[in-house]
Amino acid sequence: MSTAMFAGVSGLKSQQTKLDVIGNNIANISTTGYKSQSVSFSDILSQTLSSATAPSTTSSRGGTNAIQVGLGVTVSSVSTNMDTGSTETTGNDMDVSIGGDGFFIVQGGTTGNYQFTRAGNFGVDSNGNLTVNGLTVCGWQEYSTDTDGTYTYNTQKTVEPINLFSDSINGNKKVIAPAATETATLSGTLLPTEDAQGTALTTIGTSPTDTDSTTTMTVYDTQGNSYDVQVKLTKCYTDTTTGGTTSGYTSWYWEAASSDSDLAVGTPASGYIAFDSDGKLVTTDTTNFSTTPSITLTPASSIGASAFTVALDMSGLSSYTSTSSSSSSVTATTDGYASGELQGVAIGTDGVITGTYSNGQKQPLAMLALANFTNPEGLEKIGTNLYATTVNSGSFTGGVAAGSSGTGTLSSGTLEGSNVDLAQEFSNMMITQRAYQANSKIITTSDEMMETLINLKR
Repeated sequence: MSTAMFAGVSGLKSQQTKLDVIGNNIANISTTGYKSQSVSFSDILSQTLSSATAPSTTSSRGGTNAIQVGLGVTVSSVSTNMDTGSTETTGNDMDVSIGGDGFFIVQGGTTGNYQFTRAGNFGVDSNGNLTVNGLTVCGWQEYSTDTDGTYTYNTQKTVEPINLFSDSINGNKKVIAPAATETATLSGTLLPTEDAQGTALTTIGTSPTDTDSTTTMTVYDTQGNSYDVQVKLTKCYTDTTTGGTTSGYTSWYWEAASSDSDLAVGTPASGYIAFDSDGKLVTTDTTNFSTTPSITLTPASSIGASAFTVALDMSGLSSYTSTSSSSSSVTATTDGYASGELQGVAIGTDGVITGTYSNGQKQPLAMLALANFTNPEGLEKIGTNLYATTVNSGSFTGGVAAGSSGTGTLSSGTLEGSNVDLAQEFSNMMITQRAYQANSKIITTSDEMMETLINLKR
């Protein structure tokens, strides 16, 4: 009877542990990135009353099974369900969820050099550190820029805490430095019906006052100061026998000038382009008709900025008759920009954090790193949505880029919800309650039987 009573006690303790786990799951139904747990039981070593016997061919007796009485139940494991939780849209650009396996890497906890989390509710502290729940988020900050303007982060380096305001590699990231204008691209249509004002293909005579098209472009010097520069185009001359053919060339005179008194347009500040009889730019005679001339711009000495050269790209010009316009029309776009201050950040699916500046420019600030493990269920929960490595989880071998090495890509403006199945938890809770009641009946029944036995003496 005492064995039954002790078995009942072990059942009560085990079911209580299961109820503790269920209660913790339900309590964390709204916890970001929480992973639910489940309890598994195993029986305690049984007491053997009679060992098994083998069949006997001499006595024609059959074999018998062992007679064993179990000694109760114990908790064999509490497993963590690492399935990805549902994605919840927040609209906050600093919130990030992992669409698959992997963990964000953080520092500042009490266990180990690194800790790991699925919670991506990031923030930025007053010093510019990227944080989550008061811990610094880790990644990479060193990158190289390719010739086509794309950039590549060095993901082979050891991860480090990310600072969005400054770092030893990129310096001050709160302000983006100005860039001097290097290229101006002209596009549009010059009407072939305009009146020619020159006397030869490359002879305009005196600088024309009546231009056919004028476009104003904004350029920037090395300090980020802006100036307005006008490019004026005037039909010059048509020669139907150019090159010994009757196809015909029509030349246009261009001239660059600035209405800004703080900027001087250097020599050459004018030239010619030509179109064939099909209205296409002539690109074979670069000596007389360059489609990529350059102008030198010199700020006033009081400005203190050095002179800079702007290449005019006129390859986007054509000369066709227009049915929608009665005049020539040319527009210009330029590169270069003034300095700007950091106004916002965005996190890409690859983990690259891009800063947006007040001048409309963007530049990379850092790249988030993820961690993956051979046995993520073996990680230890240490509170505040954090995990630490154990001898059974596999070691942390360094950060990897999102979407590589088995990790999922990132989704900004979302958070991963808890993966707790509330209906399943309620069902488990009711079963656990009944099991607890049944085990308590074992104890009360054993007590009543013991009382009956004691009363035999009376």
